[in-house]
Amino acid sequence: MPTATRKNGEFCWINMITSAPDQARDFYAQLLGWTYTEMPGMGHGIKVAGRNIGGLFDLDNPNNPPGTRALIGVMVKTDSADAMGAKFNATGGKALPAFDIGPQGRMAIGYDPAGANIDLWEPKSMTGSDVDSRVHGAPSWFETITSDVSAAEKFYTTVFGWTAQTEPMADGFDYTTFFLDDLPVAGMLAIRPEMGVLKSHWGVYFTVDDVDASVKTAEKLGAEICVPARDIPDVGRFAGITSPQGITFYTIKYGQS
Repeated sequence: MPTATRKNGEFCWINMITSAPDQARDFYAQLLGWTYTEMPGMGHGIKVAGRNIGGLFDLDNPNNPPGTRALIGVMVKTDSADAMGAKFNATGGKALPAFDIGPQGRMAIGYDPAGANIDLWEPKSMTGSDVDSRVHGAPSWFETITSDVSAAEKFYTTVFGWTAQTEPMADGFDYTTFFLDDLPVAGMLAIRPEMGVLKSHWGVYFTVDDVDASVKTAEKLGAEICVPARDIPDVGRFAGITSPQGITFYTIKYGQS
């Protein structure tokens, strides 16, 4: 099955932080087919089709800073976490000082100008995911929902060299697609009143073989459906799911439903 090493400026890893790691591992194993490898004293690595995609960690681990919340964190690959962190701080965002993760690599925790968390990964022995994003269970799209579209666009096009293309959608809102070397890497839309009280954040879409089946399975496992399954013209079909552990994500099948 084809793999693809992520380039600088691409999303290369996810980190799930949850207050119920045992239950979360079972939930995602049944829904997305994830398998796991133990990371002694830390948590579990997540695999899809035998390829590494991220880590799953206990929210209550004493190493987590106070105020850490349950989420799926995203990481972008870079040559230098320190240099990119400095670029974040000079471009209206915020990056905490970079630190080493053993021999695996160096990371920096970052935030864009609207406060959406997006971390940086400088690989050493761990290069990040090379999973085929078309495989069931693989992360395949990343999307920021933001309180400040213009500031976010300026920030990401500056720090990562992405280009932005904004188009009106059928239901009356604008959607921005970010490109790296002419290939789409991420999306962006504004927080709208009907979304309720939301903070700016990055969301993750996972490829599935059948979106409607994923919704049924998720409900059976105790999840809530926050976005009913629906078609995106010329893209595919997706749904929004909030896991029993309180983490929201999306499932998607590309092409005709």
